Amino acid sequence: MSETPPAAPAAVVVAGQVAHALALVFEGEPRTLAELAEAVGVSESEAAELVAGLERHELIASDPTGSSLRAGAAALRFARVGALREDLLELAVPALERLARESGETANLIVPRAAGTEAIAQVDGRHLLGATNWLGRELPLHCTAAGKVFLAQGVAELPAGALSAPAAATITDLAHLERELDTVREQGYATLVDELEDGLSAVGAPVFAASGTVIAALTVSGATVRLPPARLALLGRLALEQARSVSAALLRGAAGQ
Repeated sequence: MSETPPAAPAAVVVAGQVAHALALVFEGEPRTLAELAEAVGVSESEAAELVAGLERHELIASDPTGSSLRAGAAALRFARVGALREDLLELAVPALERLARESGETANLIVPRAAGTEAIAQVDGRHLLGATNWLGRELPLHCTAAGKVFLAQGVAELPAGALSAPAAATITDLAHLERELDTVREQGYATLVDELEDGLSAVGAPVFAASGTVIAALTVSGATVRLPPARLALLGRLALEQARSVSAALLRGAAGQ
């Protein structure tokens, strides 16, 4: 005799209803409250409560009568961010390939996260020594080239508390770090020497969206033994040049929309 499967927890049921309601509105707006209630399988009063919660978070918007439902402001912002990220990835690949080809080192496209950075694209260079797969790894702000770029440009903030010291040369003094960020702003790119890992050096340059906000950084990283100061400065200027080309492409794309 088969047993009746246990009922899903109430929170799971509500989450499913929310997801279903959002999908319906996003896929075929505008929707009426009655349509939403019928499709989700709830009464109109229950659907109204569901919609009210989504409206508070700007995921759904309704007309003054509450009968016509559309995607809200927050949902539209999320959609624009997703579209921008796709454009960014597409436009950055040629720049990454050139950086890797001309430097022989690993080139990455890195974006800011809540308390750090994350690589979302990578092109490997020809050198095996010092090569690392950075994709998907969330790293600190104060001891990465991209993180220094984001801090210098004001699109990220250091988390509260003492700064971690993953390597011997990591900058943990705030006054010292601020002087470093002044240098980043002055020269247009960041450098890193043995601050994230012993024996690892990197450069990073900002990528600007059409709005003028920094949304990513192009970086080049490799073994410190191959990247003395003069070489690092050369790669910094190369990263800055390629980052500017990606920024310009994003601006042209926005102007053409």
